[in-house]
Amino acid sequence: MLTSHKIKIIQSLDKKKFRQKYNLFLVESNKIIKELANSNVKILEIYSTKPEDLKSLFRNVDIFEIDERELRKISFLQNPKDSVAVCSLETAKVNDVNRQIILDGIQDPGNLGTIIRLADWFGIEQVICSQDTVDLHNPKVLMSTMGSFTRVNVCYVELEDYLKTYEHPIIGTDMEGESIYKKEFPSKFSLVLGNEGNGMRPNVEELLTEVVTIPRFGKQQSTESLNVSMATGIILGQIFSDQN
Repeated sequence: MLTSHKIKIIQSLDKKKFRQKYNLFLVESNKIIKELANSNVKILEIYSTKPEDLKSLFRNVDIFEIDERELRKISFLQNPKDSVAVCSLETAKVNDVNRQIILDGIQDPGNLGTIIRLADWFGIEQVICSQDTVDLHNPKVLMSTMGSFTRVNVCYVELEDYLKTYEHPIIGTDMEGESIYKKEFPSKFSLVLGNEGNGMRPNVEELLTEVVTIPRFGKQQSTESLNVSMATGIILGQIFSDQN
């Protein structure tokens, strides 16, 4: 049941150090929790104001009915939805895939969540992150993925070490790169995107094998840059433009 000790543990899971300490993370709202039914995520227990919506999907999980007041105590949302699932935290391993996104130092939870959602939309199976990229299990990241984190393998690596052993094209973005509208993308590659304010670190940039850019078409050409998740969507859209 939802004891005071359990509430204290759940409340602490908004911080990475406590997620790692307890090997737990939270997933909120029935809409996203239902996505877990077809994933490898292990749910330990669910606290819900609408348990009847979940019981048929999670017959082997303890689902405890709580009231709105209790939900507010354990939710990280300003306006709590209906349920909170306590899940086991497991470390993902890098898979061998044809196309993947690599993130160097992304800090904004909304950006990471949106990029994972874009990867899911375009069928990119894996997102590899530098160790200082915002944590996948940050509540804001999970909410902004809208459940896509269950279908995209997200893992954290020592980025330079990984790229040094990667045997396929490593494509980064730069204002001086080849236009994405002229580029023929290979069948197997990594697309690297850098930090929101500083871009890619020089040591990572040196490991790129190709560079592309999103050309500006505005008359004044005065816009400095694009939001990293926005740029990701434009590039992925162009990569897959000839698939239909």
